[in-house]
Amino acid sequence: MAIESVSVWFKIYCLVVMTVVAATYTVVLRYTRTISTELYFSTTAVCIAEIIKLVLSLGMLVRETGDVGRCKAALVHHIFGSPKELLKLSIPSVVYAIQNNMAFVALSNLDAAVYQVTYQLKIPCTALCTVLMLSRSLSRLQWFSVFMLCGGVTLVQWTPPESTKVQMEQNPLVGFMAIAVAVLCSGFAGVYFEKVLKSSDTSLWVRNIQMYLSGIAVTFLGVIVTDGAKVMEKGVFYGYTPWVCLVIFLASVGGLYTSVVVKYTDNIMKGFSAAAAIVLSTVASVTLFGLQITTTFMSGSMLVCISIYLYGLPKQDTSKASTSSADNVNKQKGSAV
Repeated sequence: MAIESVSVWFKIYCLVVMTVVAATYTVVLRYTRTISTELYFSTTAVCIAEIIKLVLSLGMLVRETGDVGRCKAALVHHIFGSPKELLKLSIPSVVYAIQNNMAFVALSNLDAAVYQVTYQLKIPCTALCTVLMLSRSLSRLQWFSVFMLCGGVTLVQWTPPESTKVQMEQNPLVGFMAIAVAVLCSGFAGVYFEKVLKSSDTSLWVRNIQMYLSGIAVTFLGVIVTDGAKVMEKGVFYGYTPWVCLVIFLASVGGLYTSVVVKYTDNIMKGFSAAAAIVLSTVASVTLFGLQITTTFMSGSMLVCISIYLYGLPKQDTSKASTSSADNVNKQKGSAV
């Protein structure tokens, strides 16, 4: 997909917003799962976020089509008239629902900075899914950066830093397993959704609506199965605070905003954003949760940041180089004759 030409300031704006959203979401979610006295139901938060995403996507579809009538016609055609397409998009919606719930489990047991670094394992997972599902190839530098990233995450998890201001009982193993599941879900769902998008000319917002409709059904079922009795007793919004509302808002807007970032920026900008989010999360964790930085954590984080940058570097066009070298050889032969 070609990147549209926009000003440098707009790219910087995209970079700043993406970084702030990623770092703030992680830190605030960690705060709501470890500091709050009345713990809210994470399943309801995930379900409400899906509803907000659906409403926002409907608004964007109305803007894209030009009026409510055209929007309604598009919905009737693609939603009610295409049950197979709706079923096709239910697959990533289920996977994303699992991923979002795993984020709550992981941040209930791991510090925000550790989570932010470890979650970058989604890059090699996405790369592997891209090779297998989209038949694309990776350069040697990208494969090298993938192994470097895995090494960095291993260092971070080798002796995870402790948070002195968090009094709740935590299980780092459970947190790491939750991240592992989230990473696998992120890689598969992202590549699957990309494959569906490129298989037709259907609008991105229509595809989002198809996915979020299934997502709402799946997450609502998760509320009933996991916390049904407690929700009936205490209410859907039990334990909700302004910080919890901020988490839901960031989860809703962050996913939609990613499409804007992908459209107007490149992999290098996204790499810088991920690295900056790690730095911000680390600073916030030291301040809010009393995170004790270790040498292995710092070394692993630096390796992860460098690997993200290397992975995002554009591939060299070897075809032009080989063509030019062939021309030079022909010229030399011609001059020799």
